[in-house]
Amino acid sequence: MSISLEDVSFLLKIPVTGKVVEVDNFAKYTEESRSDAIKMVSNLLGVSAEEAEEEVNITKGLTVRKYWLKSRWCPKAGSIPRNYPPVECTARAYLLYLLSCTLFADKSGYRVSIALLKLLEDLDDVGNYAWGAAALAYLYRHLGSATRVLVSQLAGYLTLLEGWVYDHFKLGLATPNAKYVDYVHPRVSRWIQKHETVANVDKLGAIRRTLDRLRPSEVTWDPYVNLRENGVVQAMAFYSGKIKYMDVVEPYHPERILRRFGHVQSIPDPPYRPLEAHRGPFANKYSVKYGFEHDNWERWRNHVLAPEVRGEKAVFEFLATPDYLPWFVKVSHHVITNPVFEDRVMVASTIADNEILERNRRALDAALRWMDLPPEMSNFDSARTTLTDMVNLLSGRSLSPTPTSTFPATATCTIATTGPTEPGPRHSQHGSTSTPSTQATSQPAAADVGPQKRMHGKEYRRKNVKKPKQ
Repeated sequence: MSISLEDVSFLLKIPVTGKVVEVDNFAKYTEESRSDAIKMVSNLLGVSAEEAEEEVNITKGLTVRKYWLKSRWCPKAGSIPRNYPPVECTARAYLLYLLSCTLFADKSGYRVSIALLKLLEDLDDVGNYAWGAAALAYLYRHLGSATRVLVSQLAGYLTLLEGWVYDHFKLGLATPNAKYVDYVHPRVSRWIQKHETVANVDKLGAIRRTLDRLRPSEVTWDPYVNLRENGVVQAMAFYSGKIKYMDVVEPYHPERILRRFGHVQSIPDPPYRPLEAHRGPFANKYSVKYGFEHDNWERWRNHVLAPEVRGEKAVFEFLATPDYLPWFVKVSHHVITNPVFEDRVMVASTIADNEILERNRRALDAALRWMDLPPEMSNFDSARTTLTDMVNLLSGRSLSPTPTSTFPATATCTIATTGPTEPGPRHSQHGSTSTPSTQATSQPAAADVGPQKRMHGKEYRRKNVKKPKQ
């Protein structure tokens, strides 16, 4: 699972499409970029060139201090100076401070990138940027660097990450906010974090073990299914390409999280390969570079997943193709807990997951086969037999390679005399190479038994169906 553009849209209620959040000539600190930064601070924030230069010199980079923004544009009551900057400058200072504290927070906790100020020059144009996609790209990058062995901090909008966790995993880490209203508030405000006295190290270990023990049915794969307009997933959620923030470019692969959108998960195509990649143990040595195609982003509707790639809709939201989990175990880390420090890692969890998915698939097949029967054959006995099979499968009491037949004798005879059916997964498991006449006489029809000798579901199965090996 991963955070999607649709997650960002619901959780934060900010645009995920629009102009790319980027500024030229601000990737590296040079004398030219320093001079441009000083002019930008002076012109867009309404301060003197001397004050702007002094602030840039203090941070020794293309940044200013959050403290300076707050003290300069948000003074204490009664202390507003006469030369207070114009309203437009104050609005830019506020937005600059807000962006640096939320969507693009860094690890320092006090620096603000001046590059963002360039995007705030035209206040009427601010809403046309894809702030949500940029925030996701920035968070993706820092989640990647946070996996390094000597990295202990994480940058990015962690409120977004927390809200996503609360919506998808039932870990008991937050309580619902009674003041939250759907369609009115950002989804992230639905939760209130719990404050516990447990030591952070102990709590972290407990959360990791809980995540490792989660079953597919214990995950809320699609928490927004009832919030979408007309129940349709946003088209942008299926955009397959790259997202960007400044010089950070990250791949976005919705085909790897199809269950998140209510589809059966299958083995995806290989991801984009970076042009350069250096992943050392330190965050400052972590460098991954991808190319970015602006035309693809501007014409993103031409780069959404085709219906055949999305696959079929899932009846159970955690369904995957039979070959997906074995492939996933080979190519990914399927547990979080470090086995060096925790010897109780559930290394067999994926095997159990496979068994659960297989039981669910077979139980679903049993129900679908009964639903396919004509009305005159869908009697009480066949329904009860089908439900018995489903209960046995879901409870793990039957794991035979071939599922138990759920058809009563009347169904067998009627199907045999009406000729072959269309080929398909719902019928292929009951197909037989015997002739219709052989099928018709292989078992007595329920009508031939007589009313006094009519057998109900359990009795019929006990006498006519071989018991599967456990």
